[in-house]
Parts: sequence; structure tokens; C-alpha cells
Amino acid sequence: MQSLESYAKITGQDVITQLRQLAEPMRGMKVVHVNSTRMGGGVAEILHKLVPLMNELGLDTHWEVIEGNNDFYQCTKSFHNALQGNQVVIPESLLRNFEETNRENAEKLRPKLEDADIVFIHDPQPAPLLRYMPDRKGTWIWRCHIDVSRPYRPVWKYLRPFLLDYDASIWSLSDFAQPLPHPQYLVPPSIDPLSDKNIDLPESEINAVYDRFDIDPNRPLITQVSRYDRFKDPVGVIHGYRYAKRFIPGLQLVLAGGSATDDPEGEAVLNEVYDAANDDPDVKILLLPSDAHRTINALQRASDIILQKSTREGFGLTVTEAMWKGRPVIGGNTGGIRLQVINHHTGFLVSTPEGAALRTRYLLNHRDILENMGTKAKQFVRDHFLLTRHLGEYLTLMVVLKHEHADRVELA
Repeated sequence: MQSLESYAKITGQDVITQLRQLAEPMRGMKVVHVNSTRMGGGVAEILHKLVPLMNELGLDTHWEVIEGNNDFYQCTKSFHNALQGNQVVIPESLLRNFEETNRENAEKLRPKLEDADIVFIHDPQPAPLLRYMPDRKGTWIWRCHIDVSRPYRPVWKYLRPFLLDYDASIWSLSDFAQPLPHPQYLVPPSIDPLSDKNIDLPESEINAVYDRFDIDPNRPLITQVSRYDRFKDPVGVIHGYRYAKRFIPGLQLVLAGGSATDDPEGEAVLNEVYDAANDDPDVKILLLPSDAHRTINALQRASDIILQKSTREGFGLTVTEAMWKGRPVIGGNTGGIRLQVINHHTGFLVSTPEGAALRTRYLLNHRDILENMGTKAKQFVRDHFLLTRHLGEYLTLMVVLKHEHADRVELA
């Protein structure tokens, strides 16, 4: 695990000093993060890095994961789809199971959660926990990582009452937020530049993925890294690749993904992807374990262009990761991708497979523009989307909530 001081070579020492100053008034404070999976997905990746750094700064920080059965995860996946706009009718039996599962988890976690000074509840899965904590003493924050800009209203109407008693909520973009009767804050996600997924790699390790996955290093390569989820539109990526290949002979596509323990739809989507690929030898469909970070890193660095053709996207950390590696991104014109892909500068925003194909063809035929976009992309991530910025904004929020009635706060 990297120490906080290790980030100074990337961010500068002033950033690290400021983080220590922000944390000093909260030394010894008990902080708990709660989500629904320890492996798979951007939330888990962030918490794996954020929690140890908060502990290093002197906050007594813990990460708890709720547990549920298949019905629970089927229900929460339906929430995810509905909050991002799909019309999903959720059976009453699944809703009752959702509430009962949270009640059972609340009983297990009660000593830690009721005694905590600050609790971060991530996304809808554990949202009802607050209802079962009548003696809680601390500040509870609901952290939403999902695009809730146009939710399916019956599902939002069901979930909203669980959120009303939170002391604050955090959203990735202002467009995502829904009206709630408490203070609402904006904190975009981030990547860890020192993680295995983002560090510089030796050329030998990058070259090794060519042999491992039967990729021709002498032909152009485009890649999308994401879970096999319909909102990520992997089938649309395959269609875009086919359109582009009419004009870019020899084009290769890698779809690299895995599954999250709280996503029961992954297998069905993966089968749709296999059907769409139709045994094309230049389409590599990879099912990678959740800890294949260096492999993903190498694949992104081996690629000419990264795609993230999502139709809805909370933020899109794979976009951030690709940009950090100096690669232009062709991304769906939606959600958090728009916050990162500055059209015609750090990549291109598209809405259709044909649009993705057009931009792919353009960049592969204009290598100077491709490289210039990649340079701009990396600098944009350095300025806006590194873990140290994320940590600083969480600390600032915690200071504000702890001293919300104070006229003045003294930092060390």
C-alpha cells in the first residue's frame, strides 16, 4: 500500500501538506464506509485506496460490506437500471427482501455504525441502514455514484424515503442530483496514479499482452475496458468496430471486462457479446479477474484508442485511467464521460456506433492529432481526477459537517 508521501512526486508536496492540515482537526474521528461489494466496480476500487490513506492521516476509518442473497442483488441491479432511466417493474417480494436484508445487516453492523462519527453509505444497496439505527450519534452521508438525472419515477419514489433522514448527500455531477431535504455536495470520483492499474509499465510487460491474447502489434488496436453491462454497450462497440474496419483494414478490438459480485446480469450480457462477435478472430473478448490490474494497464497502453461507448454512465473511471495513460478516448455522450472527454481536445463524444467508427477512422488516419489528444488527456486527469483531490474534498466536507455551526475553523 502506498503511503501518502508517495504521491508528492506526482502532485507536488504542497498538496500533501494541505491534506495533513485538513485532517489534523479530525484526528481520532471514527469514520465508516459501507457498500455492497469488496471486489469489482469503481466504488470498491476507490475504497481500497481511500480508506488506508484516511487511516494514515489519523482518522479511525473502516470499510464494511453488506451481504445479501440472489434476490437482494437482483433487486439492487433493478434499482441501478431504473435509476439510470430504464422502466423496471420490481416485484413486491424483492422489495421486501431488500428491506429485510438491510435490517439483518444493520443488526450485524450496529455497534460500528451507531458509534461512528461519520458514516458514508455508498449507493442504493445499503441506503435503508439508517432507518434501523435509531441511536446513531454521528453524521450520515449518502454517496451516490449513479446517474440519477432521469430516473424511472416509481423506483425513485420508493427509494427516496430511505434517504430523507441523511445529513447530507454527495453526487458526482450536479446533473445527477435529485431534490432532497439536506445539503448536497459534488465530489467527482478519481483514480490512484500509483496503483497497479495506472503506474508506468516496462515495455516488456506491455508487449507481453500481444502474445498472451493473440494481438498483432503491427495492426491498429482499439479497446474498451468495462464490466459486461448493457449500459456500457459492448454490443454497440462491436458494431462500431465493424463499421470502422471497412476503412481501417486489419483493425483489432479488445473488450476486456469482468463481473462484480453484486451484478447478476453479467453472464447474460457476456453471451450477447459473444453472439455479436460471431467468432471474429480480430475481436478479443476477455473475462478478467477483478485483480488483473496490470493486465488492464498493459492493454490500455498497447491500444491506439480507448472506447467507452456507454449509453448511461455515473462517471466512468476506465475513461480516467485511459486518459492518464495518454490515450484519447471515444466515449458515449453521457453522464460523467462528458466531464472528462472534452470534445475534440481529450477525445470525442459520440452517440452511435457509426459515430464511434467515424472518430476511430479519423484518429487512426491522423496520428499527430491522436498523440496531441493523448497528451492533453493525461494533463487533464493530473489537474482534476487524482485520488489526492478526491481525498481532499472528502476531508473538506467532513470539516464542514463537523463545524457546521462554527463561524471560523482553525487548521493546523
